[in-house]
Amino acid sequence: MHILHSAKFLKSAASLRDMPADHGWEVAFAGRSNAGKSSALNVLASHKGLARVSKTPGRTQLLNVFSIDDDRRLIDLPGYGYAKVPVGVRDQWRGMVDGFLRNREALKGLILIMDSRHPLKDFDRQMLDYAAGIAKPCHVLLTKADKLSRNVATSTLNAVRKELGADGSDDAKVSVQLFSAPAKTGLDEARAVIARWLEITIPGKSQSRALPPQ
Repeated sequence: MHILHSAKFLKSAASLRDMPADHGWEVAFAGRSNAGKSSALNVLASHKGLARVSKTPGRTQLLNVFSIDDDRRLIDLPGYGYAKVPVGVRDQWRGMVDGFLRNREALKGLILIMDSRHPLKDFDRQMLDYAAGIAKPCHVLLTKADKLSRNVATSTLNAVRKELGADGSDDAKVSVQLFSAPAKTGLDEARAVIARWLEITIPGKSQSRALPPQ
């Protein structure tokens, strides 16, 4: 059983003041509201109902916090770019997400969800710029890969990696992979990235990339 299986809903925060104490390790999930963020969270944690999946994109309007243990958390950020909500509410989301990304000391990395059929939209690039600006690593999940042929999926993966300079080196700030929640494509790879950022030891796995050499 992977440690992410222990993730459970802790609270929803309407503002940064409502967030848990800023300590430990956190990984945030961000993405367009129709890119499959909730589905990705659920399959990564092997918990079908962990994050709410809605047929109406844009329902995640708060910072949803899922605890793994007392020091480790997953943070589901409000979906962006598609949600049909009033401009004032959208501006409030943007300000809250901006404050979280720029000021949260516990944040160790960002999982950015992109629909593999429509990657690198303007809002995706904005989130990549956020990650670069705060010097946090970003791992891109190209979701819904099961809806593409193998050749098209591979071509898309290579094109996104090339554009983002995701060369696969240990010190790269951006990494990219194919992912499918229904087919569970890329599940182990994504879990390994999250575990490394949360400094979780996986039995039987080398942790040479989890901590810097002394």
